[in-house]
Amino acid sequence: MKTAAIELKEVSILSQGMPILQDVTLSIDEGEFVGIFGPNGGGKTTLLKLLMGFLKPDHGSIRLFDQTPEKIRHRIGYVPQIHHIDPDFPITVRELIAMGLLSRRPYFGRLSKTVLEECENWMEQLGLLNHKDKAYGELSGGLAQRALLARALISDPDLILLDEPTAHIDASSMAIFLRTLEKFKNRKTILLVSHDLKTIMQHSARLLCVQNKVATLQPHEICDHFNNGLYHTASRFE
Repeated sequence: MKTAAIELKEVSILSQGMPILQDVTLSIDEGEFVGIFGPNGGGKTTLLKLLMGFLKPDHGSIRLFDQTPEKIRHRIGYVPQIHHIDPDFPITVRELIAMGLLSRRPYFGRLSKTVLEECENWMEQLGLLNHKDKAYGELSGGLAQRALLARALISDPDLILLDEPTAHIDASSMAIFLRTLEKFKNRKTILLVSHDLKTIMQHSARLLCVQNKVATLQPHEICDHFNNGLYHTASRFE
């Protein structure tokens, strides 16, 4: 019997008195690869912030691996949208990736040999070795997202959250990105937010449509209307 990695029970969160997410009850098993889509402002990023413990629900409960999100934040790997990272921050690619180990192994001063070896391993897997000493801000969008993925994975997280990580990146980087995630199917719990329905349908066992409420869909239930932003799921929310 599979164990639940994520459990939300009647979760609601408000902003200025208006619901962003409302009455969300959801269970995701360990090892599931789940795609998340929905309209802008529908609550997708808010859902991820709740899972990371950066937002608190106004109603309901959230459990990750049967603990509160705050207690297992060190077991979460997170890849944000690229424009949420300051490209002018003075840090090299290698240093950025090493930051992913801070939650498990804080380091001070120079990077240890072990950390450097782990960074080299991930840079090799993601095609970043030739860029390791470059400033992060010098990277193209695709390379920058690969670096952020390496930062998220280097700590060997149990839960991987990705907020539109493949938006506006080149085809080559997208292929490397998705191929890397595929290696973790059935081993890690993965939630991938994307407007690219074709991609998440190919890689996800099931999908969540988030627009104030959350509906669970199978890939074969996705129709062409969704590609045009017509998320006609009201009947499934009742």
